[in-house]
Amino acid sequence: MMTIMEYHNPVLLKETVDGLGIKPDGVYVDVTFGGGGHSREILKRLGPNGRLYAFDQDEDALANAFDDERFKLINENFRFIKRFLRFHNVKSVDGILADLGVSSHQFDVAERGFSTRFDAELDMRMSQKSDLSAYGVVNEYDEANLRRVFYDYGELKNAPAIARVILEAREHGDIRNTEQLKAVLSRFLPAHKSNKILAQIYQAIRIEVNQEMDVLKEFLEQSLEILKPGGRLSVISYHSLEDRLVKRYIKNGMFEGEPERDFFGNFSVPFKTIGKLIVPDEEEIRINNRARSAKLRIAEKI
Repeated sequence: MMTIMEYHNPVLLKETVDGLGIKPDGVYVDVTFGGGGHSREILKRLGPNGRLYAFDQDEDALANAFDDERFKLINENFRFIKRFLRFHNVKSVDGILADLGVSSHQFDVAERGFSTRFDAELDMRMSQKSDLSAYGVVNEYDEANLRRVFYDYGELKNAPAIARVILEAREHGDIRNTEQLKAVLSRFLPAHKSNKILAQIYQAIRIEVNQEMDVLKEFLEQSLEILKPGGRLSVISYHSLEDRLVKRYIKNGMFEGEPERDFFGNFSVPFKTIGKLIVPDEEEIRINNRARSAKLRIAEKI
């Protein structure tokens, strides 16, 4: 198990926790515990009767749990937030924080297979209990599904060609590690853009492996159910796919289409936006490279 020092700095720490408008005796949830940076800041602002529940499906994060009677760490995917809060007799909360994407720790542990920097087995599972890994996607998906993954989640216009090349390579044996995958896709990786394109390819596979878009939708819908009126939602996203979902749901409580208007042309919305989109300043990006693509949105349940 890893120590907390290997998890690096939490992104937009002050802004994200400020956005929750912490009440000293409130009940809060950090659904992406990781190294515990955001949770630690929330606990600082809670009084003796406040409560913080945290979620993390990655077993490595359990080593970072706090010895604090106000705190409970739940080793589960946050798509089950409502179920596991109910298990702990919590039906409504005052605020929910989510720092989406992959933790710095997961990128830095080579054998997890998240980073383009290391040669590793094709894995990319955020939870080691999950059955589907990057190996399964690359070696077992048919052409149509590979095309869907790279187009929808990597936003790669040449997704059909990438899918075909992977299928051709599989005829000569399994693609087992990241170096083999890079070699198979080398024709799509010109030197001046290879890192960017590789990042898109890895992102696409990782999102599929961890069902990240489905998880985010389920989480947002449940957040609306369990937040008290006036409760706050503070969400950091790292790519446009996540941010679009968060922005749309905050705006009108839907992921697609528009809500129905009443006789007077008005429609009811579940949240009101608090402040403007927040992004890190140059100093934070210099200190913590992971922050460079972060976008924070804060909303309050009406």
